[in-house]
Amino acid sequence: MAKPLLMDDLWERIKPLLPPVKRNPKGGRPRVPDRLALTGILFVARTGTAWELLPPELGCGSGMTCWRRLRDWQVAGVWQKVWKALLDELGL
Repeated sequence: MAKPLLMDDLWERIKPLLPPVKRNPKGGRPRVPDRLALTGILFVARTGTAWELLPPELGCGSGMTCWRRLRDWQVAGVWQKVWKALLDELGL
């Protein structure tokens, strides 16, 4: 079995950095969990694959879902903190 892209201990460090989820009162599709979206983002960053070619087997939703989440986190000003936590984990 392959090693997960986002280990539990790293996720526990990153989770508090993310903005709270705002529920849509009108309903709609269930939101892809942040951890899965981040896994998709990391997969694209690691492999260089195009967003639209994100493998469905990862369970991250579509590449556009992951791309939008990355954009939302950038706009919210949290992506830099997440990226720093990832770099700290790598010792960079």
